[in-house]
Amino acid sequence: MKHYFIVLLLLLCSCKNQSNRFLNVQNDIDYIGLNQCASCHSSQYESFTQTGMGKSFRPALKQYSSAIFNEKLYDDSTFFWYNPIWEDDSLYIEEYSLNNGDTMHYLKAHVDYIIGSGHHTNSHLISNNGYLYQAPFTYYVQDSILDFPPGFEDNQNTRFSRKMGLECVACHNAFPDFVLGSENKYQYLPNGIDCERCHGPGQLHVENISKGNIIDTSKHIDYSIVNPKHLSIELQNDICARCHLQGNSVLQPDKSFFDFKPGMYLSEVMDVYLPRFSGGENDFIMASHFDRMKLSECYISSNEAMSCVNCHNPHHSVKNMPPDYFNNKCLDCHSNMSCSEDETKKKDLGNDCVLCHMPNSKTIDIPHVTITDHKIGIFKENNNLEKNESKNFLGLACVNNESPSNESIIQAYLQQYERFEPREYYLDSALLYLNKIDSLSHVGVYVSFYYFFLRNDFDNIIQKVMRIGVDNLLNKYLFKKEFSN
Repeated sequence: MKHYFIVLLLLLCSCKNQSNRFLNVQNDIDYIGLNQCASCHSSQYESFTQTGMGKSFRPALKQYSSAIFNEKLYDDSTFFWYNPIWEDDSLYIEEYSLNNGDTMHYLKAHVDYIIGSGHHTNSHLISNNGYLYQAPFTYYVQDSILDFPPGFEDNQNTRFSRKMGLECVACHNAFPDFVLGSENKYQYLPNGIDCERCHGPGQLHVENISKGNIIDTSKHIDYSIVNPKHLSIELQNDICARCHLQGNSVLQPDKSFFDFKPGMYLSEVMDVYLPRFSGGENDFIMASHFDRMKLSECYISSNEAMSCVNCHNPHHSVKNMPPDYFNNKCLDCHSNMSCSEDETKKKDLGNDCVLCHMPNSKTIDIPHVTITDHKIGIFKENNNLEKNESKNFLGLACVNNESPSNESIIQAYLQQYERFEPREYYLDSALLYLNKIDSLSHVGVYVSFYYFFLRNDFDNIIQKVMRIGVDNLLNKYLFKKEFSN
C-alpha cells in the first residue's frame, strides 16, 4: 500500500507541470494553419482576424494599408529622397537624389508586405527572391506622419539592406517556412498571427475530431489542444510574454525563436533581459507590456496571480470593446475602494480608471507613438519620457526567469553591447560573470571568444585557440550545436 501511495504522489506531482499535460506541446505535432481552425470556430476566426494580432502581417495591398502617402521623405545624411507610391493595387518605394534639379540616382522597388496592425504603425518589407528586408519608410498612424523606421535615423539609414530575421518576424507572423542556414530567407510567409500561436499546433486536435473522438469541454479538458484558461497563471502570461516582452533575448542551447509553444515556460526557450536605470522607472519600450504589468502594485499584491487575460480577450480587438469594458475590469477587484482623486480630474477623464492609472505614454524606442502603460499605478501626470542615456545604469534584469545561468547573463551583456548600445559598462559586467564560469565548456568558449571579439582583443583569442588546440577546437567545439548557438 505504501508503494501505491508513493506512485500516486509522483503522478500528482508530475501533473503540476502543466506544460506536459497538453499533448500538442510534443515536437511531432504539426501546425495546420488558420483556415482549418476557421471551419469549426468561425466566430472566433472572424473576430480574431480583426485584432491587432490578426492584422500584424499582410500583403502590401491598399485594403490592408492605414497609410496616407501625400508627402516625401528626405535623408540629409545620404541626400536621398523617398517617395512611396501606389500603382493600381501595388505599392512601390522610389529612392532618388537630385543635383541642381537633375536626377543623379534613381531606384524603384516593389513593396511586398505591410508589417504592423495599423493601430500604431505600418512598416514595409521587400522580398528579394525570398530574402526579406525592411523598406526605408514607415507610416506612423497615430500622428499621420511618414518617417523613417526606428533605427534608420541619426545617420543609420541602411536603405534596403536591413535583414528581417526570425527574431523580428516571429512576433508578427504565424509560422513561416524559414530556410535553415539563412538569415532572412523564407519559402512562405502566412498573414499575421494565427490561432496556433496561443493554442499550439492543431494537427492532433483535428485528427481526433475527424475520428469522432470529441471531448465534451463543458465537463472535461481537451488535452489535444491548449486552452490557456486551463493553464497556470504563469503559463498563461508566458504565452503573451512571448511577443509582448520585447527586449534582449538570449536563446537556450539548441533553441530557436519558433520553438516556444503554448503550455511551455518561456524560459525553456529564451531568457529576456531589459536594462534597469535609476530614475528611469517610467521609461519603457513599446512591446514591454508584460514587464510593466509585473512592476505594477496590482500584480505584486496579487502574489503574481494576475493574468493578461484577466483584462484582455485575445479574440476581440481592444479597439472594438465597449467604452466601459476595461474600467469594469478594474472594478472587478477594486469595487470597494473609493477614489481620492480630484473631482475635476475625474470628471475630465470620465471616471475612467485606465486613463488615470494606465496613461497613454510615449515609448523610448518608437517615435510618433503612444501606448497604454501597463504598469498600473498612481501618476502625478502623464509620463514625460527621456532616453535612458541620462540615467544611472543598475544592471540587466531577466524579466521571465528569476534564476538565469551565468552563461545566459554573459550573453545578455554582450548582446546588449553589440546590438543595442556599445557602452563600456556592459562589457565590464560580462567580464564579471565570465570569471564565474568554466571558460573551457562549450558555451564558455563561445562567450569568451565573443567577449574578446567585442573588445578587439585578438591576441587573447589566439592564445585561447592555442591553449585549446586547433584540432580540439574544431572537433569538440565548433561542430557542436551548443557552440553555434
